[in-house]
Formats: sequence, structure tokens, C-alpha cells
Amino acid sequence: MKHIVSFSGGKDSTAMLLKMLEDNWTIDEIIFCDTGKDFPDMIKHISEVAHYIWYRYGKNITTLKAEKSFDYYMFEHEKNRGKNKGKKGYGWATMRCRWCTSNLKNRVIDNYLKKYKTEGYVEYIGIAADETKRIKEKCYPLVQWGMTERDCLKYCYNRGFTWNGLYEHFDRLSCWCCPLKNLKELRILYKYYPNLWEQLKQMDQKSYNQFRADYSVEQLENKFIKEELKCQQKIVN
Repeated sequence: MKHIVSFSGGKDSTAMLLKMLEDNWTIDEIIFCDTGKDFPDMIKHISEVAHYIWYRYGKNITTLKAEKSFDYYMFEHEKNRGKNKGKKGYGWATMRCRWCTSNLKNRVIDNYLKKYKTEGYVEYIGIAADETKRIKEKCYPLVQWGMTERDCLKYCYNRGFTWNGLYEHFDRLSCWCCPLKNLKELRILYKYYPNLWEQLKQMDQKSYNQFRADYSVEQLENKFIKEELKCQQKIVN
């Protein structure tokens, strides 16, 4: 039986991994699935964790990645069935079609873990004790320990992992270009991460579908600019 830690780099999976190592849990492999669209500060954090656990525990992180990139699936992949057969690119993900999660994460991890099917494996998932609605048939150490999302963030901060302030801006960390972010998160992306916002605009211009049903990225930018101007006028008055 193999013991596999599924590590996303977020506060919950980071706290889970660190505590499992500190408590001497059996860990045969640690896997991270790279979608190519994590925040740069998240990639830096994962590198910091990798160095930390190697020097303290002699453990490596195995990075998994789909054969095709995010941009390939979004702009180039040719559909071979359904009403859009022959058309290229999935475009922006929607609640009904989260192709990015299925093609770049779930399928990649499932295919990788098939090699352990004969001997069997336990996969440890970083879901916090206050997220029990997300629990499925897997192992959740954080639930066992009663650690909430707030507990996990504090645990990581106490060990020097800060994500360069990402959690000061966002409650959760998904791909920076995710169209399923709420307006608050998108407003923060526009304000604090201008380089990523420019990339987002370019992606929206290339995609066959609009970023969100209610707004394109350019329309969102105009909305945020108007909000800033209105706020400034209130301060002046």
C-alpha cells in the first residue's frame, strides 16, 4: 500500500503536508499537478516548500503536467464530437464545462496513480475541517485533526510560508486566469497584478467566447476604472 500526498500548494495542502511530516506519517510520494496558470508567487512558494522538505525530511515533490498546455486546450484543441465538432479551442471555462480542471488536473493525476492500482494506495487530500461538504471517498488528515482553513493559514505562516501576500488578497488560490472568480477577486487581480491582467486581456481577445457571460475583460477594466474615479470624487468632495 502506497501513501500519496496530493499537494496543490495552497494553504490547506501545505499545512497538511508539513504536519504529516512533522508527525512522522508514512509518505511514499508527494505529487503536484502544474496547470501552467498558477500565480507566479504560488510557483515560488512550491519551490520553497520543496527545498524545506528536502533538507528537513529528504522528501521530493513529483511534478505532473498534461502533455498539452492550457493555451493549447483553450485555443487550438479541435473538438471531435457534439455541435461544435471541428471547431478549435474550448475557450473560457464555464460552470458547466470546466475543461481545465478535468484535462489539466484530474485526468493527469488519475492516470499517474494507475501505476499503484495493483499494490493499492491511499491518497491524502488537503480539505479543511470546515469544508466537509467537499469530502468524498479519500483520506483527509485536516478533518481528522480538526484544522480549519484559518488554522491552516496560521500554521503555514508560523513556519515562514507567506506566498508573498497572496492570501492577504485572496481567500482561495486557483489559476490566476480563472473566469469563475468573483468580481471582488477580479478587482484585486486588476489592481495588484497588472502584468497578469494584461495577459488576461490578450487571452480574452483570442478566445471565441467572452470571459464571463456578463463582462469581457475589457468591460471589467472599464468598470473598475469608473469605480476608482467615483471613489476619488467622493474623497475630493
